Amino acid sequence: MTVKSAANAAESEERFSALLTNANAVRAITSAVEGTIGPKGLDTMLVDKYGDVVITNDGVTILNLMEVNHPAAKMIINMAKAQQNEIGDGTTTATVLAGGLVSAGANQVVKGVPVARVIEGLRIGVRHALQALQASARAVDDLASPVFYQVAMVAGRENNDIADLVVEAAQMVGLEKLREKGFWLADTIVAEEGAVNEVFQGVIVNKEPMNRHMPKDLSEVKVLVVDDALEPEEVEDEALGTDTGFARYLQLQEEFRANLLKIRELGINLVLVDRGVSDLAEEFLTDWGVMVIQRTANKELVQAAEHTGARPVKRTGLKKNLDDLSKFVGTARRAYLDEKLEHLRILDGAGKPTATVLVGAATSEVVGERERIAKDAASSVQAAVLKGVVPGGGAVELAVARQVEKVRQDTRGMAAYGVECVVEALNRPFTQIVQNAGFNPLEKLGDVIAAQVEEQKDSLAIDCDNGEVADMLARGIVDPAMVKIHALKAAGEVAEAILRIDTIIKKRENEQKDGEIEF
Repeated sequence: MTVKSAANAAESEERFSALLTNANAVRAITSAVEGTIGPKGLDTMLVDKYGDVVITNDGVTILNLMEVNHPAAKMIINMAKAQQNEIGDGTTTATVLAGGLVSAGANQVVKGVPVARVIEGLRIGVRHALQALQASARAVDDLASPVFYQVAMVAGRENNDIADLVVEAAQMVGLEKLREKGFWLADTIVAEEGAVNEVFQGVIVNKEPMNRHMPKDLSEVKVLVVDDALEPEEVEDEALGTDTGFARYLQLQEEFRANLLKIRELGINLVLVDRGVSDLAEEFLTDWGVMVIQRTANKELVQAAEHTGARPVKRTGLKKNLDDLSKFVGTARRAYLDEKLEHLRILDGAGKPTATVLVGAATSEVVGERERIAKDAASSVQAAVLKGVVPGGGAVELAVARQVEKVRQDTRGMAAYGVECVVEALNRPFTQIVQNAGFNPLEKLGDVIAAQVEEQKDSLAIDCDNGEVADMLARGIVDPAMVKIHALKAAGEVAEAILRIDTIIKKRENEQKDGEIEF
């Protein structure tokens, strides 16, 4: 390298220092998760300062737990979290795509392409890629189709027991429920150490009855859900010191006893309470053979109410007459305490149908990972119901990249280099899957592209067991289109935001001392 070229390189590096710093941070984040992608992906061990260990193959878990300080890296992590919250799967794909877009974009800028032109081309490329992905989706409307099992197997990292559970749960819930806004099949997943894998029509409440004298097994269940404390209304301590206040206290105690008697008269034998239960209520309800669960988690309270058809009531609502209060009561065929797993099961409620997937784990160390795998599989199955499926194994991204390459040829000016960044990023999932499987990614990339062009199929990729070109659809390797579409959209947005950063400035500390006035 000549002195002049070295000087030019130094000047270029200084000029694009913010961009290169951000790109390097994004590469570091991407490298932390890309080794987990594909059927041959490996696990990552995360260790904290106390020596606690988490071993996982789940991209968003790795990103959530790893120590990160760089702002650009945090942007990628936030994007992955958004992908997880919105879709429930595809965080690793989104991260790999974002890393590819940022890396390719930074390289083009360093070569002399203006950032504005790179971003212009990136937008063009992503827009056409999203259209191509949507066009590639295959709709699947029959829950009995083997496609859903295949989706669950891919997302569930080839755990066939989990795939069976998730598909059975989806069939139990039904298409209408899976398409219902606000319903997440992943919320039906519960993992327990020592549990036996099963799916049942009902919900779990992770609590035991208030005391051992309450019944443990109920049939023909009538359920009251109290979204409040089951206690008398309170009188302030200061008021108790007055005759009027004490009289009010005695009145509220008497009203509370009368309200408890309504529970008995309505034949209610299961009461779920959001907060605490008074000693008086506990004594009465125990004598009447009522099972009471206090301090129930809000999520479980809502699930139980929906499944049994109960309408949550406040403690003041217990003042209603019997006819009105009966409209708030739900029903179920059975409710019983699983003493081994220490939770309550409510089965065959009269409200909305729902399923619970109980995933067993041999040890406490693998409970979390088994639950994450099952939730990924459930999210993918639901996404497949909503938007269909596309070929997996990186096949559809390669096919889409070829279409974007045609757009690049028709794009005028330097924006074409931005479109090229999208082509390069779309190749990344395939090349990483192949590399993780132990094959030469460049060689296999050429083989697959040639085969796709020759056979006019967007489903051709590499069999990671033998390295041969194979039809992913025929092999049952499919991904939800919704996961891919959202991942690319999110990756394009965060890559553009990072590439637009020209300068990094540390914010001034703006802390005021107590009593100090800032002018």
